Amino acid sequence: MTSDELADVLSTAATELAVPGASAALSVGGVEQYAVHGVTSAENPLPVDRSTLFQSGSIGKTFTSTALLRLVERGQLDLDAPVRRYLPTLRLKDPAALEAATVLHLLNHTAGWDGDFLINTGEGDDALERYVERVIEIDQVTPVGQTVSYNNTSLVLAGRILEVLTGTTYEAALHDLVLAPLGLDETFFFANDVMTRRFAVGHQRHPDGRVTVMRPWTSARSGNPAGGMSTTSTDLLRWGRFHLGDGRAPDGRRLLSAVLLQRMQQPTADMRGSALGDYVGISWLLRDAGGVRVVAHGGTTLGQHSELVLVPEKELIVTCLTNCSPNGAELNRAVSRWALRVFAGVNDATPEPGQRSGEALAEYAGVFETVAVTCTIDVEGERLLVRARSKPEMAKELGFEEDDEDDDEPIPLGLLGEDGDAYVVVDGPAKGMRGYFERDADGAVRGVHIGGRLARRVAQPATAGSAR
Repeated sequence: MTSDELADVLSTAATELAVPGASAALSVGGVEQYAVHGVTSAENPLPVDRSTLFQSGSIGKTFTSTALLRLVERGQLDLDAPVRRYLPTLRLKDPAALEAATVLHLLNHTAGWDGDFLINTGEGDDALERYVERVIEIDQVTPVGQTVSYNNTSLVLAGRILEVLTGTTYEAALHDLVLAPLGLDETFFFANDVMTRRFAVGHQRHPDGRVTVMRPWTSARSGNPAGGMSTTSTDLLRWGRFHLGDGRAPDGRRLLSAVLLQRMQQPTADMRGSALGDYVGISWLLRDAGGVRVVAHGGTTLGQHSELVLVPEKELIVTCLTNCSPNGAELNRAVSRWALRVFAGVNDATPEPGQRSGEALAEYAGVFETVAVTCTIDVEGERLLVRARSKPEMAKELGFEEDDEDDDEPIPLGLLGEDGDAYVVVDGPAKGMRGYFERDADGAVRGVHIGGRLARRVAQPATAGSAR
């Protein structure tokens, strides 16, 4: 491995995809490479360097889970215990779900309630406590434990458990249990910490090629346990190194037993065919590629994307942080696919869809919803087109203007094989993303797993049932 390989890949992909700024790091067998590209902001540009802070989004879920496992190690927490043991004030719409949901269901996305309940409960130390009071407002989509559907709500509840058991705020608990022992000194939650350092701002690339700064810069404090950190590629590489290790910190102090650390990377729920991978461990998303186990997590925030990929048997860690949406996610995939191919022998190729007539595709058309997004799926020729739009409450939380999504390109889906309900995105920034449709007991399409989330069918669109 030469010192320029990662830099060449990052710079080439970032230039082609018009990503303003990026930071990447790679470790193979303990040999490290770092690379940076571009600027922190299109409006107030500073060169990205190795200490530039990016929002890492949902990679933070692996931090929350690791902190909770430290409490498991101490005997303070049981993963198989009901959530209500630790959150006795929790109320859900479905009483059966309240009885059935365990801590593990929170950490492997199988709790079954709406997962993107993104609300601002203030910036005070009671933000998570107030969030828990509002969870009764959301629907139970599937029975507890039945299916994997990506769930930010569950991780917020997990963060509140951390607060209850430690008697302090989530952020302070995470610092004491994880960040400080591992020397992750470039990872922060609060704007007052970030703004005194060099940091990236999020951008949006529009279909006409314009790139604009997204505002607000960050989301509400209630989302911190699900992914509210800002960090550097250096710290993420250190984080990956800990998870490839035996549970000890760099100074030799044991934080977790090797058995418990490895348990995070073992399947706890099956989700084969999902955009997230083949299995969920404890927060880590797992997939098998060419006989090699890949352990990964990504993150998406307000115009920023992150990716952290581990291949334990190859001692490979690769991470990439970018500051533009949606093309930043495409850049992250380009970097990780290159690293997997070159250093792990994994060819992460996009599968080719089969051929289906418009008539055969008509049963998949419809309007599908989560708590945050409405997806309209239409038939066009021999493929399906998805138009996704954030609901008004979600759009407000994410800082979208009313017409921001009006001119977004539809997402083209191709069904795999000659029958079956699995699909792949065939073009655009999400090219290669997989998913599948779900049927009810009578065989009718009742939902679609898209972006790892289950969206329920709520209506037929005017165009459904006919090819255009």
